[in-house]
Amino acid sequence: MGAQLRVYKRRIRSVTATKKITKAMEMIAASRIVKAQRQVAASTPYATELTRAVTAVATGSNTKHPLTTEADAPARAAVLLVTSDRGLAGGYSSNAIKAAERLTERLRGEGKEVDTYIVGRKGLSYYGFRERTVADSWTGFTDSPTYADAKRVAAPLIEAVSTETAEGGVDELHIVFTEFVSMMTQNPVEDRMLPLSLDKAAEETGTKGEILPLFDFEPSAEDVLDALLPRYVESRIYNALLQAAASEHAARRRAMKSATDNAGELIKSLSRLANAARQAEITQEISEIVGGASALADATAGSDK
Repeated sequence: MGAQLRVYKRRIRSVTATKKITKAMEMIAASRIVKAQRQVAASTPYATELTRAVTAVATGSNTKHPLTTEADAPARAAVLLVTSDRGLAGGYSSNAIKAAERLTERLRGEGKEVDTYIVGRKGLSYYGFRERTVADSWTGFTDSPTYADAKRVAAPLIEAVSTETAEGGVDELHIVFTEFVSMMTQNPVEDRMLPLSLDKAAEETGTKGEILPLFDFEPSAEDVLDALLPRYVESRIYNALLQAAASEHAARRRAMKSATDNAGELIKSLSRLANAARQAEITQEISEIVGGASALADATAGSDK
């Protein structure tokens, strides 16, 4: 019984230490969500207005440009997958990876080759373990991205879109990330950034059904679109990285809270088992004492006779 009691006590100490760690991680994630939410709220209006500007330019001109014009027979697409650098966030990264897998399968079903770009160590490990080719990858900033990180990610994607398909370029640019809806809800989504769908852009910016003003372009509409292309891609990627970071913190807070609660329940269960083992040990000791006293009394009574 003594050995069993020591095992329970050792497990209780181990689970208690784990509970302290998960509780600390829960508090850290909760504190970072507020900052991430503010960054998302601050970046969204810029991305929306930039999309509105691109929509206005595309509507007011007949210029063929990779930003707004779909290829007659698209043959190659780029997919940017945003995951996390660290684990302990529940199904956050795996859900985004599954969404990217479904998108890739659909694009290949349409007869398109797919180049995969990955943000985050979790996605990179997934593709590396399966020995799949990755066009480019970035790590080390998923929990706190900056605009400089977004520019670094956007640079090869913009180059791929601006290059002819025959020379290794792509006709379409898609992004898969986790959209932050609320503290309890984060949804993996896939979005086609390029070519820009004017109907979808109008719906996102709230201009659907509105008559847009006419513009004169200096020096030309094509030059304006060339200038807007990198800004548009960078802003969309930056907003996606911020939403993914907020989603990662929320998912990690929820996962760590669940782990903390489970650790508390396990400690209660182990404490009950330890108490039962202690009571059994005490009962056994009392029985041995009573038995020994009874045997001694019997022996003493026999000697007196």
